[in-house]
Amino acid sequence: MIRRRAIGWLAVVTPAVAWTVAGCGESAPEAKHPVVAQAPAPAAVASGDAGVQVGLASAPAAEVMPAEATEAYAKGFQAWVAGDLAGARKAFSEAASKASRSSAPRYSLGCVLERMGDSQGALDAYLDAVRVSPAFDVALCAYAILLARTGHAQEAERALDKSASAAGNSPRLLAVRAEIKSMAGDSADCQQLAQEALAKQPDSKEAMLVVARDFYRSHRWDLARYALQAILDGTPDGAIPPRDPGNPEALLLRALIERETPGQRKQAIRDFDAAAARRPDLVEAHVNLGEMKLEAGNAGEALEPLEKAVKYAPNLAVARLDLGDCYRLLGRAADAKRELDKSTSLDSTLAGVHYDFGLLYLFSQNVPGVASADDQLTKAIGELETYRSMRTAKAPKGQGGGEDVDELLSTARRKQSELRMKSAPSTDNASPDGSAAPSPSAGATETTPSGAGPQKEPK
Repeated sequence: MIRRRAIGWLAVVTPAVAWTVAGCGESAPEAKHPVVAQAPAPAAVASGDAGVQVGLASAPAAEVMPAEATEAYAKGFQAWVAGDLAGARKAFSEAASKASRSSAPRYSLGCVLERMGDSQGALDAYLDAVRVSPAFDVALCAYAILLARTGHAQEAERALDKSASAAGNSPRLLAVRAEIKSMAGDSADCQQLAQEALAKQPDSKEAMLVVARDFYRSHRWDLARYALQAILDGTPDGAIPPRDPGNPEALLLRALIERETPGQRKQAIRDFDAAAARRPDLVEAHVNLGEMKLEAGNAGEALEPLEKAVKYAPNLAVARLDLGDCYRLLGRAADAKRELDKSTSLDSTLAGVHYDFGLLYLFSQNVPGVASADDQLTKAIGELETYRSMRTAKAPKGQGGGEDVDELLSTARRKQSELRMKSAPSTDNASPDGSAAPSPSAGATETTPSGAGPQKEPK
């Protein structure tokens, strides 16, 4: 089953890795605690296609860490890049404990906790980062965005108001305010706030991305492309250079538009690939690449990006759903069932998981937990009926495709009927001595779930 969708939110983050050797009110570290200067952080704010999570940000201008904290932080970042969330959480927690005056490891810990599904833990870590360094406004931005995503938009705005009253509205805070308005469907206020941010900082990539995302959400794709052009390409005549030609969030957003535009499939794959190459943790890029490979009938090629998506976002239900469908098509029934079970445990509103379960039980061999061929068909019928009832519900998630559910149900019922007829004792054709006479269908090929025909894939 192929589900065309843009992921509504993802906790996509890349913790800050840059430390600057500066003062800003703090004394220079002692010799036994040298400051380690690393490469500058690429961008101030990183986010997913929906802009819900504020991620990678430059560290405060004066942030310093003791050597042992810096070492722990480096391990955390390496674990993050490798998709080892548990290792990243442990290392960032250690770095925070060894650097009482550093906000960045606390912020990075919040990013990991948010990706792992611990929203309250992430909120606490972001607030801890703000407490340590009020100037570290990316932590405040992440805090506000997560509050808004979890249904507390008013509380998020109050937190931003409090910061603004103390230090004024920075372009970044204005961009986050605009993002929250866009998330709530208030495009007019979003655009106004974004323009205020651009008035203060004309080259603000955060504000430009907010403008593009808001246009994308409202399906004004021509305007979204225009905003993305300023980031990625600049003006056609070269008079205005691109603000950030390799920006992964902008590449991702352009790819999402291209995926939905007829004739631009190749461009979409190219931009998804580029976004994933620049930010391996950008889960939306991996998911969309995997889905496009499945659409093309290339389950083998879809496997790598979908496994990466699950590695970087283990609690993302749609990634588990797509990976389960991929395993099913590759004949890995046990792996498919595991992923589909995990998907529905993460989000019970996903209709598509029941469709994929129906296909799994109808067409696959050796499905775990099946008592018999008849039981497998019963499970297939139950899952497909559940899917059919859910897909008519109001705005169900992950329900794309599946137009052939009635045909599949008919096939499953026919197979079950044939199976039961063959299994039933014959009385009409018994011989005079009481032995069963050959069945009229003897010699016919038995049709069971494991011997079913091609696995039909709705487009």
